Amino acid sequence: MKKIKPFIGVIGSGEEDPETNRLAEEVGSLIASEGHPLVNGGLAGVMAASARGCAAAGGLTVGILPGLDPAEANPHIEVPIPTGLGEMRNLLIIRTAPVFIAVGGGYGTLSEIALALKLKKTVVGLNTWEVSKDVIKAAGPADAVKKAISALVR
Repeated sequence: MKKIKPFIGVIGSGEEDPETNRLAEEVGSLIASEGHPLVNGGLAGVMAASARGCAAAGGLTVGILPGLDPAEANPHIEVPIPTGLGEMRNLLIIRTAPVFIAVGGGYGTLSEIALALKLKKTVVGLNTWEVSKDVIKAAGPADAVKKAISALVR
């Protein structure tokens, strides 16, 4: 049986922002090129952009959805997981991966960062909330993925 590398989570806003989405797409592509599956919230914005980059590079994408309909997932999610939990699904996202890359983001992202830090998960931040010294700052997508992967081997 093939051993799957640990998931890397990508968290960020569902709002469309071209520059933030560009960064997220590159993050997703780099995650796939390192052989890691990607998990996110499965919807638009950073979630769609990171999944698009990951899928284009041949990676596995999993979306943990707020609703009950798997068709709500963006078209780049290979494995949609409908929860019916609304925003409470954020905890499921955080439980899925040992490390997260936060790209931009609004209050939903802030809640995910807080949950991840509370659960002693690594959070790498790329143009995101600066809420704690525990969020590892990244200079760009390649730096973010490098720091996330190095957190996995600690």
